[in-house]
Amino acid sequence: MSYTESIGSRTYRFADLKTLMAKASPQRSGDQLAGVAAASEEERVAAKMSLAQVPLRTFLNEALIPYESDEVTRLVIDGHSPQAFAEIAHLTVGDFRNWLLSSTTDADALTRIAAGLTPEMVAAVSKLMRNQDLIAAARKRPVITRFRNTVGLPGRMSVRLQPNHPTDDVKGIAASMLDGLMYGCGDAMIGINPASDNLAAITKLLVMIDEFRQRYQVPTQSCVLTHVTNTIAAIEKGAPVDLVFQSIAGTEKANAGFGISLALLQEAYEAGLSLKRGTVGNNLMYFETGQGSALSADAHFGVDQQTCEVRAYAVARKFNPFLVNTVVGFIGPEYLYDGKQITRAGLEDHFCGKLLGVPMGCDICYTNHAEADQDDMDNLLTLLGVAGINFIMGIPGADDVMLNYQSTSFHDALYVRDVLGLRRAPEFEEWLESMQITDARGALLSASPQQPLLEGARDWMGIA
Repeated sequence: MSYTESIGSRTYRFADLKTLMAKASPQRSGDQLAGVAAASEEERVAAKMSLAQVPLRTFLNEALIPYESDEVTRLVIDGHSPQAFAEIAHLTVGDFRNWLLSSTTDADALTRIAAGLTPEMVAAVSKLMRNQDLIAAARKRPVITRFRNTVGLPGRMSVRLQPNHPTDDVKGIAASMLDGLMYGCGDAMIGINPASDNLAAITKLLVMIDEFRQRYQVPTQSCVLTHVTNTIAAIEKGAPVDLVFQSIAGTEKANAGFGISLALLQEAYEAGLSLKRGTVGNNLMYFETGQGSALSADAHFGVDQQTCEVRAYAVARKFNPFLVNTVVGFIGPEYLYDGKQITRAGLEDHFCGKLLGVPMGCDICYTNHAEADQDDMDNLLTLLGVAGINFIMGIPGADDVMLNYQSTSFHDALYVRDVLGLRRAPEFEEWLESMQITDARGALLSASPQQPLLEGARDWMGIA
């Protein structure tokens, strides 16, 4: 089906829904690289005007990537709930935007319709929204998950403590971990990107974190971000695996490039569940995504990069994840050119994920060859804090010495919690107070050698 829209004396024609969606997207370098972006701002406006008139039902009948050739499309269509969709089935994309922003649409309403939404519907409505619209609507939709603590409660924001090391040195990782905990970070998880995929090295890191967690009774969860097949092997060998990690994308071909399928993710999910390591819940999958991943694998099929990204959230939703992290500026300026594009993408990703019922966090980051700096990250951090982000990254000095990119620091988490009044996960907050790291309000106490964590941890970790 083709679409047309006139502006003045000029008429724009869009060959199909996939083309219309791409042309309606805000400007970004990845869509320009793929040759699917609007040629002018006028064409972009025409596409948005036309998209606003598309009935939501159309997305159930016009697949952007064919059902027969893509298992993600099949997952979306086969899993769609007509009952949940019924409440909004009469709306166009433009009407849906107005419904989302209405003062009468609350968290209960957004929860009711989640199973009736496809990623394409959600991506479409995001293209009609200003940044403030994305923030206002996402803020209405908390997504709460549980493993050893509770993440995503309104008024709270968690931090993934990321103590990476370029050689996987256990002592160096332990030092960064201790540093982050003393700043009150780590309630989302303690997650290490290993420099090596060696199973023995991965297991060594898992054991180190788990021994520390048990010794100090830390109510958090650990993860070593290796390929899911390595995690399955580690589970089979009895390693203390909490969260199961995998990078995912929004098309079957892109996921194949990651060496995964839906069946493999199901196997990993069931392996993680079999360990029964959660204490307050059993959400245990940790997924990372990023706009541009499908294009970089030549697996986007002419679909714009933001819509491909939202399709990845449908994959995540299937496995009841504990955390989903859009690593928003990591892939580089070829896909998100500057601070403005990174900011917009971060807000889109958070909004779209939350609308689908996914527990969204964000690695607020950029690479050194992007037209962005830490001020841009400060802005996005603040906006996402207002929008109700579930978690952010906590990296020593905001500079990851293993992955070589810029993110957010332990101090950045203190800043956004302070200015927005955000608390930590409740179980973790109680532990911090018991360890004399924070007071009852969550504010940091001055460091002292008598603090229980410092008193014994340095000797135990072998840190002078």
